[in-house]
Amino acid sequence: MGPDWQDTGGIVAIGLLVIALVATLAGIETVAGYEVLAAGQMAVGFLAAGNFSLGVLSAGMFSVGVFSVGVFSVGIFSIGIFAVGPFSFGMYTVGFYAAQQYADSTEGGPTAE
Repeated sequence: MGPDWQDTGGIVAIGLLVIALVATLAGIETVAGYEVLAAGQMAVGFLAAGNFSLGVLSAGMFSVGVFSVGVFSVGIFSIGIFAVGPFSFGMYTVGFYAAQQYADSTEGGPTAE
C-alpha cells in the first residue's frame, strides 16, 4: 500500500528542504535571481521568513507561497489563523480540504460515526 495522497504534502516539503540544504552547502546563494535563504522585514526567496514573506516555503505574519505558515497565509498548503488555499488549516480557512472535512463531519461522511 503506497502513501496516502494527504501525506504527499509532507514528502514534498521535506524534498524542498533537502534541495535548499544542498544548494546552501554548495554555496549557491540565488536561484533565478531570488535568494535561496531570505530573512527580514520583507523576504522573497526559496525559503523566506519575515513579516511579509514570499517564497516556495514561507513563514511570517503575512506569507504567500506553495507551503506557507503565518497569521495570514495564502498558498497551496497553508497553515495560519486566516489561511487560504486548496489545503488550508487554521481557525478561519478557505479551501477544498477545509470545506471537505467540514462537509464530511456534518453529513455523516467517513469521519463521522
